[in-house]
Amino acid sequence: MDYRKLGRTGLKVSPLCMGTMQFGWSLNETDTHRILSATVDTGINFIDTADIYSKWVEGNPGGVSETYIGNWMKKNKIPRDQIVLATKVRGEMGKGSNDQGLSRVHIINAVEASLRRLQTDYLDLYQSHWTDDDTSFEETLRAFDDLVKQGKVRYVGASNYAAWELMQALWTSDKYNFARYDSLQPHYNLIHRDEFERELHAVCKTYEIAVIPYSPLAGGFLTGKYRKNESLPESKRAEGRKRAMTDKNFALIDEMEVIALRHAATISQIALAWMLADSVITSPIIGATSIDQLNENLGALKVKLNDDEVALLNKMTEWRVEDDE
Repeated sequence: MDYRKLGRTGLKVSPLCMGTMQFGWSLNETDTHRILSATVDTGINFIDTADIYSKWVEGNPGGVSETYIGNWMKKNKIPRDQIVLATKVRGEMGKGSNDQGLSRVHIINAVEASLRRLQTDYLDLYQSHWTDDDTSFEETLRAFDDLVKQGKVRYVGASNYAAWELMQALWTSDKYNFARYDSLQPHYNLIHRDEFERELHAVCKTYEIAVIPYSPLAGGFLTGKYRKNESLPESKRAEGRKRAMTDKNFALIDEMEVIALRHAATISQIALAWMLADSVITSPIIGATSIDQLNENLGALKVKLNDDEVALLNKMTEWRVEDDE
């Protein structure tokens, strides 16, 4: 396993990160433990979750994914120092006025709750899940800085931040000598490039911020299981993929299949290999509901696209509009 530094830090993480949004949603606890054990057996040491996972599911109060992970570590006696454990804070975890957001009071309450559910005394990476317009960057980052100084959090990161918001946060940390965001989780994949590439890519490269993209397979579209003029597969996410079903994107899938055959790979492995070809990308977040799916994703690490293949995929998914004048 080719472990990478998390941005400018000395923390080493695997080139793929196991995402856990499906735990308590698509997977029960028994299957979750099986997937997690298989994950660490492959050498993946990076696990990402969030306190609100999976609160959108009926009967799920949130915190279920964290609880499953904590129970798995305890039951299997997983050495804590061998796992890079990341979670997120921001979402609504109760009905009280301070049960969501990035205020000091919510962050302090939320981290204690996450630590209890995860059955650990520290987090390797604690992340702002998205921004909070009601709270200043100074208040949020001061709270994170205190958690770092207390040893409850090792590093802090952000998710779903615009470039100007990320820069404002970096400036605030620099001004007050707070712990700064050392990672970013952007929504990024071959068919959703502009949000990250427009400005965030340059910011992350310049300031050595680790990039941990989520949805690298576009919710399953970039696996090739959706095809033109074919009925949708039975899936909890299938309906949400309809927006991606354009002639342009179906042509992309066809070309990715050609490249995949050339490399004795799968379409999803090509999608991940394209992302990993960019040195700015640290560790795409994958999800797996089966061991076969986990192994397929892991196979992407063996696929090395050549420059012409990367250029072709870039051209087919180009978002920049050239000026005709």
